[in-house]
Amino acid sequence: MPLRPDQRRQLGAFLRSRRERLTPDQVGLPRTARRRTPGLRREELALLAGISATWYTYLEQGRQIRPSEQVLTSLAAVLRLDRHERAHLLRLAGHPPTDEPEDHEPLTPEAAAVPLLLQPHPAYIIGGTYDVLSHNQAAAALFPRLIGDEPRRPPNFVRWVFLEPLAREVVVDWEPEARGLLARLRAQAGRHPTDPRHTRLIDELTAHSPEARAWWPQHDVQARHSGRKRLRPPGRDPVTYTYTAFHLAGQPEQTLVVYAEDSTEPAPSK
Repeated sequence: MPLRPDQRRQLGAFLRSRRERLTPDQVGLPRTARRRTPGLRREELALLAGISATWYTYLEQGRQIRPSEQVLTSLAAVLRLDRHERAHLLRLAGHPPTDEPEDHEPLTPEAAAVPLLLQPHPAYIIGGTYDVLSHNQAAAALFPRLIGDEPRRPPNFVRWVFLEPLAREVVVDWEPEARGLLARLRAQAGRHPTDPRHTRLIDELTAHSPEARAWWPQHDVQARHSGRKRLRPPGRDPVTYTYTAFHLAGQPEQTLVVYAEDSTEPAPSK
């Protein structure tokens, strides 16, 4: 059914308001000397969302077009809409949103306290989409800027690895580690093909990370596992850590990850 003129106007106004609140820096674009309009330009948003700039302009202008849910999902990812904003966008465009799981996975207080008990070993609990549900101070120190202060969504380990520049300094072997993490995310997403949280995260990664955009079509898959990795703690030389993953009883999608310095590694020569 075609959208009514008032629906199209509201849809265009909402998209414009969300576009104008974003800065080029937030989406990884260079800031030019002079910008006549606040926020992103229409053509910049269209490019990031993978759609025609002319078509997007028509959408903001309230022309008689109806975007697909796939296009709206891509726009929502680039615009960094939260769950409620995304649902509002879908309704405005005539696509009633399906019931979605809460953005914040439930975690029992008893489980949330476990990483705190493991201090000084870095430890955190991640959910099915790699949201960090609980962590201790050692983990926050080992992975700087992973634990942010954005109240609308929890910190996410995959987002940190791919979209936080500091992660490439902390994770010494960044490319193989990032490839493996993306392969594990694909395995998780494959188990929950209708979960929109995976879709939103993948759309965000492929919109803002050239590596994720290039690697995702390769369809690599891995299971979550324990292992070893080299990390560079702030103010120190690279250190090899062993890490162990434990699935929480009754919550197989939630995983406790604990790090410890590898005592078998020879000390660096002075």
